[in-house]
Amino acid sequence: MARLKDKYTKEIAPAMMARFKYTSTMQIPKVDKIVLNMGVGEVKDNPKAIESAANDMGLIAGQRPVVTKAKKSVSAFKLREGMNIGCKVTLRGNRMYEFLDKLVNIALPRVRDFRGVSPDSFDGRGNYALGVKEQLIFPEIDYDKIDRIRGMDIIIVTTAPTDEEARELLRLLGMPFSK
Repeated sequence: MARLKDKYTKEIAPAMMARFKYTSTMQIPKVDKIVLNMGVGEVKDNPKAIESAANDMGLIAGQRPVVTKAKKSVSAFKLREGMNIGCKVTLRGNRMYEFLDKLVNIALPRVRDFRGVSPDSFDGRGNYALGVKEQLIFPEIDYDKIDRIRGMDIIIVTTAPTDEEARELLRLLGMPFSK
């Protein structure tokens, strides 16, 4: 079992039950899935960029990403319908807990001048969005083997009905929120 999942069942769930006075264990919020998304804007100039971005994301997530395609043509961006424009991965189960553990304990502390993540990036329904400017903060990425620094979006989807409950859940899981 993943270390963070074990911590959730033994410590976090009882603490959430006591704090929010849930009547059933099914009311306790949990992390449902984590979605990683990487847009690759330079793909129209360099077709091989999508492959290297997908390889990097595969190393980070431990799962092969899906290449996303443009839904509409946009002439201002020289974009045609059906062109490859990015990649995404949806993590669930043990891989999700292992990625969250790695993100909180290894990757985020490696960010330069890190003072914590914003506590205001919730969407009103208990989901948290986080942007990472460079993929180099993850230990799987070798600095010498990357062709370009790329950022990514990390969306943590929870079953919490409110932002306050989701914030408390992520705080107990170890997410370093800034003051």
